[in-house]
Amino acid sequence: MDAEQIAEGRARWQARYDAARKSERDYTTLSGTDVEPLYGPTGADDRMERIGWPGEYPFTRGIHPTGYRGKPWTIRQFAGFGNAKQTNERYKMILAEGGGGLSVAFDMPTLMGRDSDDERALGEVGHCGVAIDSAADMDVLFDGIDLAATTTSMTISGPAVPVFCMYVVAAERQGADVNKLNGTLQTDIFKEYIAQKEWIYPPQGHLKLIGDLMEYVAHDVPAYKPLSVSGYHIREAGATAAQELAFTLADGFGYVELGLSRGLDIEQFAPGLSFFFDAHIDFFEEIAKLRAARRIWARWLREVYGACTTKALSLRFHTQTAGVSLTAQQPDNNIVRTAVEAMAAILAGTNSLHTNALDEVLALPSAHAAQIALRTQQVIAEETGVLNVADPLGGSWYVEALTDRIEAEAEMIFARIKEFGGDTTITSGLLRGIEDGWFIGEIADSAFAYQVALEKGDKRVVGVNTLTGDVGDELAILRVSHEVELEQRALVVQRRAARDQGAVDAALARMVAAAEADENTVPAMLDAARAEATLGEICNAFKPMWGEYREAARF
Repeated sequence: MDAEQIAEGRARWQARYDAARKSERDYTTLSGTDVEPLYGPTGADDRMERIGWPGEYPFTRGIHPTGYRGKPWTIRQFAGFGNAKQTNERYKMILAEGGGGLSVAFDMPTLMGRDSDDERALGEVGHCGVAIDSAADMDVLFDGIDLAATTTSMTISGPAVPVFCMYVVAAERQGADVNKLNGTLQTDIFKEYIAQKEWIYPPQGHLKLIGDLMEYVAHDVPAYKPLSVSGYHIREAGATAAQELAFTLADGFGYVELGLSRGLDIEQFAPGLSFFFDAHIDFFEEIAKLRAARRIWARWLREVYGACTTKALSLRFHTQTAGVSLTAQQPDNNIVRTAVEAMAAILAGTNSLHTNALDEVLALPSAHAAQIALRTQQVIAEETGVLNVADPLGGSWYVEALTDRIEAEAEMIFARIKEFGGDTTITSGLLRGIEDGWFIGEIADSAFAYQVALEKGDKRVVGVNTLTGDVGDELAILRVSHEVELEQRALVVQRRAARDQGAVDAALARMVAAAEADENTVPAMLDAARAEATLGEICNAFKPMWGEYREAARF
């Protein structure tokens, strides 16, 4: 790009920046030096076509012309444990301490679509997140929290649609205008088959429900994001940065194809697709990965799927610091790791962020550890000057080279996935790769290679294979009492006895009939939630029709 084109681009960006809303802050260094909102080349630079300007295609430098001067990232701490009342208390603490939104962690039975009194839930209720069995639990979970004014993310995929319906019913009972609810539901079933393993049905059953949700939200809850495509769990399973990026964006392309197959307008539904990435410990690689993600998404949405508008082309993402990087040895070191990972996500332009607590490698976070994790983001936001400049590392020879390299690696993986599907659609390639165990094998190979490097000492982790002396005292970790499970199981039984069973049965029957007729299942599922049908009952209702998924053995 020559000097004249760069001058024109800067003027175009400046006009958009001047017209945008900006927060009132002191944009100077600690020493009082004025800081410009953007830095870039003043003369010719042949990299500018790939780098671009903030808020402008290809969005390498961010989706907003103002960077964080317009709006800082949302501090969205992931939390959930025990029963709904206990988690509600933690949410109120997070909001009171300056958290900007909520993110719900569910326990394993809920993630698998099972009720707390299911025999397969024994010993798991409330341990890795909050137990939610019906809309009544959602009422308690958000008691005293205005859902109309609070953006809420829910990390759940297999039973995502019935959980969404329970959330909507809780909002209705608060008197909220449901059409204006704003939040994010994970819903990403592809990554369950690839990495996390929390599925219920074979893929086609889940894709039917996801398509129904996309349709329903597009028409009835337009501000809500029905799909958060998750690379986090793929990375935590052992994938490399390039694999995380490629597998995640390929999943996203699959959902674009699903929306298009339903006749939805890509300009309307694509902005409702958000992403969830891992921020690992390799500082510059993570920044490059996230910058490449925006660029790839914009190019594919425009060139492959025909989107045109800035909203449709803009990749929005939440980031969580890497749980897999935390160590049980010398756990205080995890505060440092989390801060470094958080800074990488912020310098890459994340839209929201969760910072892990120092004790999460051992148990769910204690209140003290959760507060330190929250303060980590707040110190970065208030004291380091990272809000001052959009994409401050843009133009770095190293960062740009890494960004290009990760993008190229991702494109090679996309080509392989398309090849699986006979070079037709990404969706067919995804399904074939899942069926053949290709994704699992690729991640396993990467995880094994990293483990070998650790054991040989080629990769070093402080406190684990280097500098292993004792540091700090033993942690007092959060323990969920077995009484929580006993009380939750009893509560499910009581609620079943108190409800109108006829209304439950009728709503479940309408829901299944809608699925059999290939009609949208969400309205009937909402009725089932209103009647206090349990999560297990709603999920089980479809099993005679779709069956249960069993992963093929891979050796």
